[in-house]
Amino acid sequence: MNADKVLDAKGLACPMPIVKTKKAINDLQSGQVLEVHATDKGAKADLTAWAKSSGNELLNHEEENNVLKFWIKKG
Repeated sequence: MNADKVLDAKGLACPMPIVKTKKAINDLQSGQVLEVHATDKGAKADLTAWAKSSGNELLNHEEENNVLKFWIKKG
């Protein structure tokens, strides 16, 4: 999946992946996609809920080599 920006939040504990995601997505235009890499297992539930409540869209997520990857489209 193509992303306009990649955010490396690996090694960060909650709530930092959300804080950094929020800051990074503010730099994007509506419709652009942010790819987030995180290792905090709580990020899956946190980013899903945050995307829904913030008006952005979680397009996809997967886990690869213990790294959670999320693709969030700015609303």
